Amino acid sequence: MTNSSSRTRVQTALAHRSPDRIPVEFGATPTTGVHVTVVAELRRHFGLEARPVKVHEPYQMLGWIEPDLAAVLRLDVDAVCPAKTIFGFTNENWRQVRLPWGQQVLVSEHFVTSVDTNGDLLLYPEGDATVGPSGRMPVGGYFFDTIIRQQPLDEAALDPADNLEEFAPITDAALDHFRAEAARVADSPRARVGTLGGTAFGDIALVPAPFLKHPRGIRDVAEWYVSTLTRQDYLHAVFTRQCELALQNLEKLHAVIGDAIDVVFVCGTDFGTQTSSFCSPQTFLELYAPYYRQVNGWIHAHTPWKTMKHSCGAVGAFIPHFIECGFDILNPVQCSATGMEPRALKAAYGDAITFWGGGVDTQQTLPFGTPEQVRIEVLQRCEIFGEGGGFVFNTIHNVQALTPMPNVVAMFAALNEFNGIAD
Repeated sequence: MTNSSSRTRVQTALAHRSPDRIPVEFGATPTTGVHVTVVAELRRHFGLEARPVKVHEPYQMLGWIEPDLAAVLRLDVDAVCPAKTIFGFTNENWRQVRLPWGQQVLVSEHFVTSVDTNGDLLLYPEGDATVGPSGRMPVGGYFFDTIIRQQPLDEAALDPADNLEEFAPITDAALDHFRAEAARVADSPRARVGTLGGTAFGDIALVPAPFLKHPRGIRDVAEWYVSTLTRQDYLHAVFTRQCELALQNLEKLHAVIGDAIDVVFVCGTDFGTQTSSFCSPQTFLELYAPYYRQVNGWIHAHTPWKTMKHSCGAVGAFIPHFIECGFDILNPVQCSATGMEPRALKAAYGDAITFWGGGVDTQQTLPFGTPEQVRIEVLQRCEIFGEGGGFVFNTIHNVQALTPMPNVVAMFAALNEFNGIAD
């Protein structure tokens, strides 16, 4: 069971020292979660109380891991959650609904949907069905895609303020929320990760602004990527003001959160594809790095928090720059991508950055392998990444719907095996 050493265990790993065992995290960030279907199956497998699972992250339909399941899985990390979901509504006044695949779950009262003429499930920003939907779950799907709602662009009239609508001084209500979140985990024996918001520079999941009713500016994904080459002055103007607000908000957040968190999820902008990257390292250094340095610099100068950078894909060439920008943690460590071989990563960067993830592949091994193949991969990754600390176990991104339960159980059994814990 999780014990009083969990927080120490994670802190030791983050300090690049060998903890008593490999720390394990699921459900504490938007990119290390478990699909609501799998959470429900885990509860059934371990004989826990049968009750609907909360969909706390509706974009990817991630299920909330309650304390009883967290204890059974021996998780070492808790989440300090943002005030609102990616669709702009608060998780509150939970109500029960049946999802298209038949599962009964709990959702926020603001989880307002309709069914399109072709059967797709539509979700609305801020739960307001009087405006156009911002999320679409296709027939047969298990999570939402963002609906692009960009208006025709007038190049001469482009205004960076339009892409800054979602960034503002943090409200008293949001500060009260984080104060309550800090109090909620105050007595937890686990480490804590905070997703505070406002520091994600160019995160492509956020660019379409599914949380806004009427987004303005550059909101089309392809157009945004084009802009990283053709409109860099515009993006610098957006990032500069965003960074100014982020630093002001971080000061206020630290005043209410204090040392209640150990890690802050800074940014989820992806720089890698399966075989290459979305931009060159030089573009990263010119367009993104100046703002990452400021955010990480402020955090390290004023708080004990460690900073997490999420980026999928082949980012081996970017890791030295992530480190130079002040990031302490890389997630999800996509070992199947080009240039992301585990032993090479650990040898080159294991003393400078913590690998948070990389524990088992969620594209092939976990969903399509055998339980024994899962076991072997988990044991190998723990051996490689866990040497000398600097490793927190998680899968490579979220555990997806339809992942076979025997494989999920084999993953946790292999963790216990490596950690010398008898089931």
